[in-house]
Amino acid sequence: MADKRDYYEVLGVQKGASDEDLKKTYRTLAKKYHPDLNPGDKAAEANFKEVNEAYAVLSDPEKRRQYDQFGHAGVDGQGFGGFGDFNINLDDLFGSFFGGFGGGGRASNRRQRGANLKYRMNLDFMEAAFGVERDISVNKEDLCDHCQGTGAHEGETPETCSRCHGTGQVNTRQQTMFGAVMSSRPCPDCGGSGKIIHNPCTHCNGKGRRNTTKKLKVRIPAGVGDGEMLSMRGEGEPGERGGPYGDLYIEVHVRPHPIFERNGSNTFCEVPITYAQAALGAEIEVPTIDGPVTHKIREGTQPGETFTLRGKGIQHLNRPGSRGDHLF
Repeated sequence: MADKRDYYEVLGVQKGASDEDLKKTYRTLAKKYHPDLNPGDKAAEANFKEVNEAYAVLSDPEKRRQYDQFGHAGVDGQGFGGFGDFNINLDDLFGSFFGGFGGGGRASNRRQRGANLKYRMNLDFMEAAFGVERDISVNKEDLCDHCQGTGAHEGETPETCSRCHGTGQVNTRQQTMFGAVMSSRPCPDCGGSGKIIHNPCTHCNGKGRRNTTKKLKVRIPAGVGDGEMLSMRGEGEPGERGGPYGDLYIEVHVRPHPIFERNGSNTFCEVPITYAQAALGAEIEVPTIDGPVTHKIREGTQPGETFTLRGKGIQHLNRPGSRGDHLF
């Protein structure tokens, strides 16, 4: 018992670590030292046992309380009874955290959504203010239009892999000093796809996908701001195993205007006037995004004074008919 390391030290966490911190550290260390990843490594095997022993105690509130109060003496004989009947499945251990074990795991058998794409679009100030339609070309990976994504030669259908029965995974069971250890790995016969292709498509070399350029018409709404992200659903890349397409995100960048500035939906500009106009008052021409507007300023107007034209700013995004103000 005197030779045992402190359980918190084993997991590399502070005594007040949260349950989430314990779980995260445990998963990292358990994967690092797992016997399947370190075959024949006795030191890794010992570390794996030590990590599991520490986590079994610290993840249980009552055992952790006893350990914090009495140390190893408080949990020996009850805190961790060994691995005699403890079956460890690596997919259960790592699946939700690492997305599967060994590059595959059960998660790879499910339909997976395709990757999202991002496109940068530069707009003039007025295009962002009033909206615009743009034709764009997006380079992306898409399903091969000759084999429809199957990877097989036209008119042929891939066969279900007889070794993994279409799951793409093969299970192995290994007996260790901790008990039976179950793990899943990509099927070596089909490479994890679950399908066998005897005659690959010559257009995509059996991949089922090709690089392509897709032309899209994009409607930019009035009032879009610099740095805003617009989305086009389903215009990303195709998913795995029949999963849905990802989305295309359009990142908007608005070029500055020589006269107007913008803050949200409000616009600003400076209007120079003469001393006489300021002193006596006058009707002046004020530039706005809709064109010049005549405005009467009162006598005694001071330098730097600000006036507001209600509703002469930029349309609020996705709120037709509602506009900000123009300040000058």
